[in-house]
Amino acid sequence: MSHIEKDQEACKNVLQVEFNYRQKLPKVIENILASIEDDQCFAHVGDDPIHFTTSVKEMIEKFRQIIFPGYFSNEKVDRANLRFNIGQNVSQLYDILSEQVMHVLRHDCLRYGQACTVCESRGNETAMKLIESIPDLRVMLSKDVRAAYAGDPAAKSFDEIIFSYPGLYAIMVYRIAHLLYQEKIPQLPRILSEHAHSVTGIDIHPGAKIGESFVIDHGTGIVVGETSEIGNNVRVYQNVTIGALSLPPDAGEQLRWSKRHPTIEDDVIIYSGATILGGETRIGARCVIGGNVWLTSSVPPDTKVFIETPRQIYKSQETEKEYENEYTA
Repeated sequence: MSHIEKDQEACKNVLQVEFNYRQKLPKVIENILASIEDDQCFAHVGDDPIHFTTSVKEMIEKFRQIIFPGYFSNEKVDRANLRFNIGQNVSQLYDILSEQVMHVLRHDCLRYGQACTVCESRGNETAMKLIESIPDLRVMLSKDVRAAYAGDPAAKSFDEIIFSYPGLYAIMVYRIAHLLYQEKIPQLPRILSEHAHSVTGIDIHPGAKIGESFVIDHGTGIVVGETSEIGNNVRVYQNVTIGALSLPPDAGEQLRWSKRHPTIEDDVIIYSGATILGGETRIGARCVIGGNVWLTSSVPPDTKVFIETPRQIYKSQETEKEYENEYTA
């Protein structure tokens, strides 16, 4: 048998193997369909799709271009075209926002058999409310920018913070999502906040109440739960959790609408790795919570909480003997 014939035979064998596997697909498909019919598993069949991914990103970008005009535009924005630029972005944002609100309301109405919520009219009303709130959002986020700059010597300008800080991005998306949450719009607030979570690693539930001049420094791994209340001028570092205590398996529904997360008063600093849990936990004004602290009870105002410094062990690489480090550079 020649080399060509051997290659052809090998190709036939590969094709036969592929055919044999494909013959199994109908049975696999039947098994998947059977699992879809099982009420224990989840499926979204027969309901209108909600095209979130592209629209949510576009919505956030439109908000960002209006809140921080000129920073994130593809074209130069100057005084001559500012009115046109803002007008175009506002009009496009209104269309996207009203449509998305309408879709989520209609989706839940039909899927869960709810009473009619006049979804189209409510979509228009909600979109207008959010757009009317943009001047206030701009003021609030400007305070967040200034607070970040004031407390971060590494920041060389306000522009650097606006262009590049993930904490500011997460706070901006939270403040938008929180407005939707207050309007009792389903799905959309959480999808907005989870988009920011996926981009920044910062998880702020849209139901949380957060005051002005809020700073997230570094940011990765931060969690702020739904019923958290955070005052003004609070600074939070990476890997901080402001969360809920774990619940018994049967308590979730009972406590779903109760306060489960801490209250942080004004002018508090929470350093990296700290965990603060529980709806009855209150951190008083002007407290400093040190790194890796674990708290499930309240702290009075003007208190520093920190972990006792652990004993460091120093060993010589030559003798393996321990010694007390008195070295100074």
